[in-house]
Amino acid sequence: MSGHSKWHNIQAKKGKSDAARSNAFTKIGREIAIAVKQGGPNPDSNSRLRDVISKAKAANMPNDNIKRSIQKASGELNSVNYEECTYEGYASGGVAMIVEALTDNKTRTVNNVRHSFDKCGGAMGNSGCVSYMFDKKGVILVDGKGLDEDDLMMMALDAGADDVVADEDVYEVTTAPQDFGAVREALEAKGLTLISAEVEMVPQNTVDVDEETARKVIKLIDMLEDDDDVQNVWHNANLPEEDEEE
Repeated sequence: MSGHSKWHNIQAKKGKSDAARSNAFTKIGREIAIAVKQGGPNPDSNSRLRDVISKAKAANMPNDNIKRSIQKASGELNSVNYEECTYEGYASGGVAMIVEALTDNKTRTVNNVRHSFDKCGGAMGNSGCVSYMFDKKGVILVDGKGLDEDDLMMMALDAGADDVVADEDVYEVTTAPQDFGAVREALEAKGLTLISAEVEMVPQNTVDVDEETARKVIKLIDMLEDDDDVQNVWHNANLPEEDEEE
């Protein structure tokens, strides 16, 4: 999906309800738990934790919530062990979809994900059935108001980015997954405003869909994203912006 459609997606989600915001904090809390489990509770020595903390702050997650999530994951408070799971399948119209989850009950999660696919005219598939259509990349959206495009390009490339694409006042910076954290930190150190920053599954090609199919795909995305266990939903549909913003 282009930076343009992604930016419009972000704009559409800015008016989410308090319940949706709480759901986002729950998901980020689980990401913090996994990051601490893998690299420890000190962000100075845990780059993945630094990335998640940056994401949490961008989502306006209170510092107390962040601290409490780290304490729970490090065993200072009662903690829950989460596992990372990835599911693949096809939405309506043959749209390829990857669902990333963090769960303490894999049976519950896979049943919920399968139910969502079935209810929305899609079908879950075997591992690897669609992932070959996607590339894992770091994607950073930078607020470009007042920035010189050449200056930003040099900053990003010097920091290790692969590419920079401009779209009006927003710049999409892409990186290799292993370079994502360093590039994000370098851009933040330059005082740039980051709209979003995340390692994503980026489709190699997108699929055009008609209005009816788009509504089914969006319904499936919404159902999956409403599930606390689901962290990310990636797809290769070229959805009309007016539908994305509903």
